[in-house]
Amino acid sequence: MNFKPNIGTGGRVFRLMIALGLIVAGIFAPLAAIPRAIIFISAAFVLFEALRGWCFLRACGIRTKL
Repeated sequence: MNFKPNIGTGGRVFRLMIALGLIVAGIFAPLAAIPRAIIFISAAFVLFEALRGWCFLRACGIRTKL
């Protein structure tokens, strides 16, 4: 799989903010809500996208604004 950067600085910052928000949501999520593991796995994936400058949706051919 090829993870060439396909987003700019704005997209990376946006994904970093989403990852941090997911981490906070995972910490404060009630036990009966969405399992924390799913939230933390999602945060890890979005953080990976931010650090690599790579967007899964763009890699699939879907155009995103950021």
